[in-house]
Amino acid sequence: MQGKPWRIGAVLASATLLAVAACGGAGNEQQSGGGQAGAPPNTAGFDGTTIKLGVLSPLSGPVAVIGQPLTEGNKVWFDYVNSRGGIAGKYKVELVQEDNQYAADVTVQQYNKIKNDVVAFTQVLGTAPTLAVLPLLRTDKIIAAPASLDAFWVREDNLLPVGAPYQVQAINTMDYYLTEGGGSRDSRICTMVQDDVYGEAGQQGIDFAAKEYGFTVANTQKFKVGTENYAGQIGALASAGCEMVFLTATPADAGKIWGTAAQAKFAPKWFAQSPSYANALAQSAVAPYLQQYVTIAAEGTEWGDSSVKGMRDMVSRAEQYAPKQQPDYYFGFGYNQGRAMTALLEKAVADGDLSRDGLLKASSELGKVSFDGLSGDYDYGPAATRNPPRTTTLFSVDPAKPFGLATLKYNFTSEAAAKFEFQKATP
Repeated sequence: MQGKPWRIGAVLASATLLAVAACGGAGNEQQSGGGQAGAPPNTAGFDGTTIKLGVLSPLSGPVAVIGQPLTEGNKVWFDYVNSRGGIAGKYKVELVQEDNQYAADVTVQQYNKIKNDVVAFTQVLGTAPTLAVLPLLRTDKIIAAPASLDAFWVREDNLLPVGAPYQVQAINTMDYYLTEGGGSRDSRICTMVQDDVYGEAGQQGIDFAAKEYGFTVANTQKFKVGTENYAGQIGALASAGCEMVFLTATPADAGKIWGTAAQAKFAPKWFAQSPSYANALAQSAVAPYLQQYVTIAAEGTEWGDSSVKGMRDMVSRAEQYAPKQQPDYYFGFGYNQGRAMTALLEKAVADGDLSRDGLLKASSELGKVSFDGLSGDYDYGPAATRNPPRTTTLFSVDPAKPFGLATLKYNFTSEAAAKFEFQKATP
């Protein structure tokens, strides 16, 4: 895998300084067996009756459009689990939330604030924030579920990722563009990426695909989060004659980027990483441009798709436990995170050990967890041999759909994505 290890190391170094058997089928291979090892003793975050889990998410600021529904997805899953008695049918789950503001330094502060009050973290949102707390997770022997999709997470003992990594999204996108989307190796293929580790992840996927398929990236434009004027980057892409642009961004910036492109009458085929989109964009002034030129790379299916069991169950539970929740892609991600964490907790309870060491052991022994079509199944177990899903769903923008997305191609895997090898994020 191509990358820039020094960027990862710099983030890690700076951070150092600063359902299951009883709960709805989240991975049948690790059933609890009724807690045959005996009741787990009390430990940090577990008082014998309640399991506390941390949530570090941007609940304010421009990225709250992701953090708020994603956290609601966490809540709905665990509300469902608690309605069935809790983990192993007897231990209720309580979420301890802190606003990380999508900032690495704030995430470290909030992590230290609550780390001794929780068994694990069921959400840490953001690639840079996750990298910032990763050295602390290792030192403290705590497991966290990243609400981001960097390929580096796969090989980390202290992380419990879900979903296909950003790099896989990019590779599958290029396979589609070159085989079904009207592109060729001679097309002017360009990228526009956030200038941080999240942007690097998308670029790594495109660079890997370039070697596999024999195309050249004609132009790359980088930008800082919160940039106000994108005329320079859009002008550079237009001058380069870009016919296709792969975008790695978050919704606030993506909306401004596409708005600038529309004003400039720059109309390539845009393919965007999943965090680039929020359903509000489908109801915005830029929606007609998105409908014509933009495709979103993500996972799962449309909200309300009754042909997918996971979607049927999720919609039903959302209606029961969060009736005001609007259809939202990120809600589904948070829901899936809860499902994976429940599988881990069930395994730890079966082993009779909810301590930090106990959870790490349980994680290394966890089998396949199914997400019933909301995402590809994840083969957990030892981090060195984990196999994440390699699937991507491509969506077109359709304001008439519940969260503004219509399925273009559902859960497919390219040969190139199957070849991608995962590395560990080491300093």
